[in-house]
Amino acid sequence: MGRFRWGAWPYIGVVIAAAVAAIAFGPFAGMDWAQVAALGLLVIVSESYATVLRSRSLAWSAVSIASLAAVVLVGPVGGALVGCCTLFSIRRGPSPQQRLFNTAVFALSAYAAGKVFVLAGGHVGQPGPRSFPGIVAPFAAADLVHVIVNFALVGGVLWLTREPGQSRRPDLHAKLIVTDLGYGAFGLLTAALWTVLGPFAPFLVLIPLVVARWAVAQFAAQQRAYEATVSALCQAVETKDVYTRGHSERVSRGAVMIAREIGMRTDRTDALRLAGMLHDVGKLGVPTTVLQKSGKLTDDEYAAIQLHPMRGLDIVREIGFLDEALAGIMHHHERIDGKGYPMGLAGDEIPEFGRVLGVADAFDAMTSTRSYRGARPIPEAIEELRRWAGLQFDPAFVDAFIAALERDGWKTPEPPPVAADEADSAGLPAIESM
Repeated sequence: MGRFRWGAWPYIGVVIAAAVAAIAFGPFAGMDWAQVAALGLLVIVSESYATVLRSRSLAWSAVSIASLAAVVLVGPVGGALVGCCTLFSIRRGPSPQQRLFNTAVFALSAYAAGKVFVLAGGHVGQPGPRSFPGIVAPFAAADLVHVIVNFALVGGVLWLTREPGQSRRPDLHAKLIVTDLGYGAFGLLTAALWTVLGPFAPFLVLIPLVVARWAVAQFAAQQRAYEATVSALCQAVETKDVYTRGHSERVSRGAVMIAREIGMRTDRTDALRLAGMLHDVGKLGVPTTVLQKSGKLTDDEYAAIQLHPMRGLDIVREIGFLDEALAGIMHHHERIDGKGYPMGLAGDEIPEFGRVLGVADAFDAMTSTRSYRGARPIPEAIEELRRWAGLQFDPAFVDAFIAALERDGWKTPEPPPVAADEADSAGLPAIESM
């Protein structure tokens, strides 16, 4: 999560204090310390080899397996103690304050899960044959609470440390939540095996744990490869035109703000984010002299500009993971009134991704510095979006974007260090975007 900002410290302090309080008041009577030690060792191994995810701001480990096994075997406080063993992992990367916060999160998640397990009728201790199927429902409730508390606490610190213009909603992938729920079930398996294998039970579970880590690592590696591909294409475009530097990233962020405002599914939001990053990749096929021309474009030059969405589609259409993003790349310059390009689609004929990107693209163009004018103030750009809603832009997406802006704000770009010539090719003096 990077270095914590000062604004997050009160929140972090409360989380740590709550974890300390949960453990400090016990009870410790009758605690099986051999079980705590064995499961704690499993936690240390799991966290030491955690898998770093796509954004490199989050990491996944199978700590929940040991924590939930401890909830069944030694109760809420024992589960919290086992969660605290994350403090002793040898994983490189987290700063001391991050490590302390992560430890508190795991401890509180296990403690809350343990309390729910008991309240739901679960019996603390080694489960036997007669414990099933009665133990399943309390354990399922504990597993769910463990995931909810964990992700809620992490989401809180991500919300407090977000960059200006980022959504207030933390970007915690739904697949990761489902994965944690699934692998948490191995905690009950570990507890059940303890009756037969004793302290060796956690280490038998290391086998599926290793498989789980490999599966998550493959997913993370695939996501990083996707990001590297997109980043390389964006850098190629930005090298060609100085005024596009950062533009694709900002358009992508604006599109995601709209998507979250309208409640778009996570998988489609991810595809839209990629479409925003690559929406101008077709500029690689436009002559640099045309992109940097300061005067009025000739008919041939304007025709070359109008072809860039189609050229973009030709460049990336074989990249399998883009899926619906291709429609956004192709149609982000269509207009609601049918006067856009490259196909002159109108209204709902324009794919949803194209209509979303059109709003984000135009807003960033207006609030960015150009060779022939400075950046427009955000309130003025908002008024222009409203003015052209129903003509150039989908009114629903204009409203969603403005609502997100009012709530989350927007970080305007710094002026480019070197002036470059760029022509207005959108067909409207108010809405400059190529």
